[in-house]
Amino acid sequence: MKLIAISGSLRAASFNTRLVDLLIDCAPEGVEVEKATLHGIPLYDGDLEEQQGIPDAVESLRARIKGADGLIIATPEYNAGMPGVLKNALDWLTRPGSEMKPTFGHRPTALVGATPGQFGTAFAQAGSLINLRQLGCRLFPDYLRVSSADKVLPDSGEVDAELRKQAASFLEGFVGFVG
Repeated sequence: MKLIAISGSLRAASFNTRLVDLLIDCAPEGVEVEKATLHGIPLYDGDLEEQQGIPDAVESLRARIKGADGLIIATPEYNAGMPGVLKNALDWLTRPGSEMKPTFGHRPTALVGATPGQFGTAFAQAGSLINLRQLGCRLFPDYLRVSSADKVLPDSGEVDAELRKQAASFLEGFVGFVG
């Protein structure tokens, strides 16, 4: 089984990219988790789309999503919502409109997120559900919300053992959901 996990942050030291790396490390045998980032995707502009078509970075990410059995989105939380770069990527990935259903329709999709705050991206994940339902994703009902990410997902050193266990359990559940 092949899963793609997208980090919704552009930061090199992103907690959400670290969370994606942890999921890669926790993948059970027979499951490949491939990391994707949003680098190279420009701000959506209908004029740009009309003049130059869909950017290569968008087409590449779309192909990777279509080639996966399931999608994991790691969303940071900015001002109680998903970051603009993540929403922007989702908008591009639905262009042209005929690509929305083949890219997202009934695709098993899970949300995860990490933040140094106390609520573990709960608001960003809740808000993201509106967009993902609109896209037609088949949403995994469980969640992984990491609080105090600066302590449990350190830049260097060992990931918190309890978090590692939670991430492995979450991924196991999602793999079963994907089927």
